[in-house]
Amino acid sequence: MSSDAQRPQIPQDMKAFNEKLVQEYRASGGRLSGPMEGSRLLLLTTTGAKSYAQRTVVVGYRPYGDRYAIIASNNGAPRSPYWFANLQANPVATVEVGPDKFQAKARVAEAAERAEVAKLIDYLERQQALTSREIPIVVLERV
Repeated sequence: MSSDAQRPQIPQDMKAFNEKLVQEYRASGGRLSGPMEGSRLLLLTTTGAKSYAQRTVVVGYRPYGDRYAIIASNNGAPRSPYWFANLQANPVATVEVGPDKFQAKARVAEAAERAEVAKLIDYLERQQALTSREIPIVVLERV
């Protein structure tokens, strides 16, 4: 089986798909319908590393104490998602979890913490199997 056969189904126009999800998320206070219903998703608004434009994406998360853990998997692609580069350049982002909206500082979990947080992210292993790079685990902490 090729690695492409194992990849999640990705919409043809990811930008349009993402914009529609963001609109639905905000309109419903975080309760999505269809295939996304019941998923633990948050909205992450980063500042562009080069453009300085605000960009919002929908990202899966897991609670990590009073923080949130997300992974920069990019659906198993060889490169991290652009929002990860944005956070590396500008680590303060806006996070929306359901109706709650707040500023958070992002950091990458280092080795010992990574092992602890990885246990909380049930889909990390599936995503990691799709790529040879180590998928970063990002911890979001309220500021």
